[in-house]
Amino acid sequence: MTAFGSPHLHLRLADSTNERGRELAERGAPTGTVVTAAEQSAGRGRRGRAWSAPAGRALLYSAILRPLGPEHALLPLAAPVAVCEAIEAVAPVACAIKWPNDVWIAQRKVAGVLIETRPPEWAVIGIGVNVAIAEQDFPADLRWPATSIGGGIEIGAVRDAVSLALGEWVETPETVVLDAFRKRDALSGHEVEWEGSAIETGRGVAAGIDERGNIVVEREDGERLSLGSGEVSLRPG
Repeated sequence: MTAFGSPHLHLRLADSTNERGRELAERGAPTGTVVTAAEQSAGRGRRGRAWSAPAGRALLYSAILRPLGPEHALLPLAAPVAVCEAIEAVAPVACAIKWPNDVWIAQRKVAGVLIETRPPEWAVIGIGVNVAIAEQDFPADLRWPATSIGGGIEIGAVRDAVSLALGEWVETPETVVLDAFRKRDALSGHEVEWEGSAIETGRGVAAGIDERGNIVVEREDGERLSLGSGEVSLRPG
């Protein structure tokens, strides 16, 4: 099992823990290195979106994994599975995953994953978990569907649980990762729409993921598509 958390760099304020992680990775920081911050000024999510959280209320975490090999092909699926397990280890909740890497509690986003890589040298696994953010403290445009673990859970407990679960899942065989992800798949069986994919913009019913971790969707005409890029979201009711 990979041991994440040593060395550990904690910053009061960072522009982005992933940026700091990238700098350390490029300078040869070992696998297992973790960067955390109490606050970020330029946190990033997928597709260049901002990740915002009040100071001291969220886990802002980036971990270095190196080197990268074929066994890490499903790292983008393994990481959110690890986050689900970590959250469930510290709180009485059930987590699901919105493909590819948003973690949900009761269909509301509690965590996200952003992985940046330089194969075969390294990956920086960025994880943000809303731990103790009151609903009114989220930016107005994020109050739905954002949520927080709550329940008096401490950020340090979530950090330690994430490090432990991540260390296990980055080394888990692909078949086990696929099975675990499918059991937590929040989109399967639901109508979804997508945009920005290499195929086209469209809508259909999510039909799980394939062996490469791409989402499979079935259109009204019965055609099944495998989407490995672009944006997939629940179709508005």
